[in-house]
Amino acid sequence: MTGTGAHEAWLPGRALVVGLGWTGRAAALALARRGVRVVAADRSAAADPGRLEAAGVEVRLGSEEESLLDGVELVVKGPGVPGESVLPAAARARGIPLWSEIELGYRLLPGNPIAGVTGTKGKTTTTRLLGAMLDAAGRPVALAGNEHVPLSEVADTLEPATWVVCELSSFALEDVQTFACEVAVLLNVEPDHLNRYDSLEAYRAAKLRIFERARAKIVPRGSGLPGIEFAADDPLPVEPAIPGAHNRANAAAAAAAARAVGVEDGAIAEALRTFSGVPHRLELVRELRGVRWINDSKATNTAAARRGVAAYAGTPLRLILGGSLKGEDFGLLARELPAEVRSIYLVGAASDELASALDAAGRAYERAGDLATAVRHASADAEPGDVVLLSPACASFDQFESFEHRGAEFRRLVEDLP
Repeated sequence: MTGTGAHEAWLPGRALVVGLGWTGRAAALALARRGVRVVAADRSAAADPGRLEAAGVEVRLGSEEESLLDGVELVVKGPGVPGESVLPAAARARGIPLWSEIELGYRLLPGNPIAGVTGTKGKTTTTRLLGAMLDAAGRPVALAGNEHVPLSEVADTLEPATWVVCELSSFALEDVQTFACEVAVLLNVEPDHLNRYDSLEAYRAAKLRIFERARAKIVPRGSGLPGIEFAADDPLPVEPAIPGAHNRANAAAAAAAARAVGVEDGAIAEALRTFSGVPHRLELVRELRGVRWINDSKATNTAAARRGVAAYAGTPLRLILGGSLKGEDFGLLARELPAEVRSIYLVGAASDELASALDAAGRAYERAGDLATAVRHASADAEPGDVVLLSPACASFDQFESFEHRGAEFRRLVEDLP
């Protein structure tokens, strides 16, 4: 299966890009390279414009004035920008087309086939595993999207036959118009980002936009959605090298998508045997004096933390929880923690809410405050055979720039243990 020719290539004379994270900067540069006059705006005066001004982009920081829309024929919204914020809302009111960066990148591609992956958790692992399966089958492949290179950045580098495996957040899918997948994967939908969405239903609706115009749909068994179903207990040609029932579900989803586009089981098996996982996702940092230290910093909500704990069923655990709040209730997590969790260390802004949930569940804990203290105390408490698991159930923005920053700091602290 290959692409069906170049995608719609209309571009405006003047465009506004809102949000100057990595993705927004990539969109602005992609438009500027094609001769579009670009204004790039971010409401933060401290936003990093990168190379935009050198590329001829007009940069406006610390501003959301509606006058930025004057003369603009297209607005491209970065994924970190809520749809109801000033400029996107004003663009819709004026009838100006509003695209996500994914929509822009798709239109710039030379007809490449797209495999899209979305879900609350497991996106990056499944994206990379599906890419490995396509690669093992001898198909040229590039990874793009959420935690990879922005789609509008890779668009200039690809031959039309190259498969693009695109990791898609709900934010990226909010403003797609023509984006279409050869195969689209939905892994799961669990409460997340409820500080941005009015309800779980609104969050789910954004995720389900991946199936608009998709040729093949891969869906969780029992979801009630039409498509090719997968589940963690699906037969696979070999068992995956990465641990955890949730990762077996990710492997089953990737295998179903690969089979849907004609990849043989031999290539699927090769990828399953050799794929060793993704940093910050149940990543073994070190084994020291019989204690395994596991970095699961990407577990930024309670469902992901529960899966992280479940991956070590029957193993004594020392668990580090906490970070910044995302609007979740911690009650279910606290009630479901197994007896194998011998100690819990709370860090960051969510400590009070976590403590209340743990108190209600009758679970003991320690308020460590920060990650360095938690690592130090866990090191003192852990015994041979234990696992110390950083699976925070929270975002990272109270004390860190990102979950990657948090995971890297955890890795550094553990590697520095004597």
